[in-house]
Amino acid sequence: MVVDLNELFGLTGKIAVITGAAGALCGEMSESLSSCGVRTVLLDIDDTTGEKRAAAIRKSGNEALFYKCNVLDEERLRDILKDVSNIWGVPDFLINGAGGNQSSGSTIQSFLSREKLSDKTEATFFDMKLGNIQSIMDINFYGTFLSSIVFGKGMTEKGKGVIVNISSMAGISPLTRVGAYSAAKAGVINFTKWLGVYLSHTGVRVNTIAPGFIMTEQSRFLQFDKKTGEMNERGRAIVNGTPMGRYGESDELIGTLIWLLSDASSFVTGAVVPVDGGFSSYSL
Repeated sequence: MVVDLNELFGLTGKIAVITGAAGALCGEMSESLSSCGVRTVLLDIDDTTGEKRAAAIRKSGNEALFYKCNVLDEERLRDILKDVSNIWGVPDFLINGAGGNQSSGSTIQSFLSREKLSDKTEATFFDMKLGNIQSIMDINFYGTFLSSIVFGKGMTEKGKGVIVNISSMAGISPLTRVGAYSAAKAGVINFTKWLGVYLSHTGVRVNTIAPGFIMTEQSRFLQFDKKTGEMNERGRAIVNGTPMGRYGESDELIGTLIWLLSDASSFVTGAVVPVDGGFSSYSL
């Protein structure tokens, strides 16, 4: 049988909800999916950037809606689902991209020495505040969980749909300094596998993309010197630990995303797909 690749990978007319759509990675995803004929629903707490992105998509001749939304607000999520369903129909896709790290939930040191315990100029793990840790868990894990409950139910009732969660290399192997973020992204991976199995008889598939080191403004504070703008020791270690020897570009996630959303991956669920330049496969 000859496979029609245009039909296999085709997404024209589908409806996608993208959380975190004002950010660099999910903004790129929103625009790229729109160029494939997908009707995009952009969700973000940043209404200024989010609305500008949706307006740019509409200006290009494609269909886009923007809703200001905190992904921890269940009532708001349900209202959006109802509104979109009335306008276009029940969404076919959910991309859970809302997330990020905070310096207040990270340690300055990769390794703790006993001497550092008495150094009051640098906060250690033991100085972390629960509220800072909770905020990282909220946006990365609980937002993914709650959005999947709301939009996943609509897909399940329709009998077809795809959820793609955005995790991280930190979720596969915890990275130094970002303990809370690593734990949250590991939770996303575990949840993806669980939900993929749970929904496997419903026609809804659930997978995760685990990006490697793709430079965004949110991660810049960890990898570049604030004063000089030069790559710091951590940044150099990241590049040296990536077999392809460079940071990834945000558009290098798009091919994997289209594959996971399309019928080309119809037998793929509960999977974690690294897009990382070989980082997760490399060891000395």
